[in-house]
Amino acid sequence: MINVALLGFGRIGQMHAQNINKNKSLKLLYVYEKIEKLGKKASKLYNCNIEKNYKKIFSNKNVDIIFISSPTNTHINFIEEGIKYKKTIFCEKPLDLNIHKISKTFKKVKKNKSKIQLGFNRRYDPGHHSIKEDLDKNKIGRLEKIIITSRDPAPPTKAYLKSSGGIFRDMMIHDFDLCRYYLKNDEISEISSSASSFEPFYKKIKDHELATVTMKSRKGVICVITNSRHCSFGYDQRVELFGKKGMLLSGNQKKNATEIFNSNQSHSQKPFLNFFIERYKDAYNLQLSELISLHNKRIKPRSTFEDGYLALKIANAAYKSLIQKRVIKLK
Repeated sequence: MINVALLGFGRIGQMHAQNINKNKSLKLLYVYEKIEKLGKKASKLYNCNIEKNYKKIFSNKNVDIIFISSPTNTHINFIEEGIKYKKTIFCEKPLDLNIHKISKTFKKVKKNKSKIQLGFNRRYDPGHHSIKEDLDKNKIGRLEKIIITSRDPAPPTKAYLKSSGGIFRDMMIHDFDLCRYYLKNDEISEISSSASSFEPFYKKIKDHELATVTMKSRKGVICVITNSRHCSFGYDQRVELFGKKGMLLSGNQKKNATEIFNSNQSHSQKPFLNFFIERYKDAYNLQLSELISLHNKRIKPRSTFEDGYLALKIANAAYKSLIQKRVIKLK
């Protein structure tokens, strides 16, 4: 049995706790949670130990895997503690909002050959991964364009949005990573972004509810990403890979093709799945299975610390493009 400590029991942490509890290879030994109400909930549901001093968790030799689902500003500190005590680590995205902190920690990760898996769950989605395999098998020839659409059914809480780092670092970072996943040995070389807000709240916190980014890779592949914090017809997440010899599509999970999109009407028997936890249920479980393999063996995870670092660099460039109203070149 592999013992797990979960750091953070908020919305995403509760989903991870449920998946850990269902997995026969894992035991949820500790939950680190500062909010007493959430700690009591975790203890009641999973009969686990609640610890408010995270250092005791890291120094405990019985803890094998550290699962980081706490606020973003805690991630790097927890990762460094995990490196120190040679723990297997899972960390939710983004790694941090400070690229310089990540860069310093990255050196330690490489030096210690730390076992770290990053929470880019979309790489593990069966549909998104299937078109990646078909792309690698040259089924559409040379890749020329990537189009990704991501729309959430409703925005997160206002409290979350205030500290999220904004739409590029919090939401679109998944899509930046997915582009890199399909580009394989290619990297993004330039980026241009635009964004808009209709609700006054977003302007108050200097964030946006809609954004579009156009990027070009070193080999000339065009990438177009569109994000929205709200979508009346459910969780809308689609990927299109266009190549010289054809096109690959990974779409929404629904029973039938939908042609009319509004809150009242569609041709589908059921609307799109209404939350990312439902939409990516299989992906989260496959990611967890890989984490177990990472702990037991020294495999390279599908989503690495370096992937998190490079995705944030793209997100930062998107913000720079928005502010300066120009195309940003990436090194």
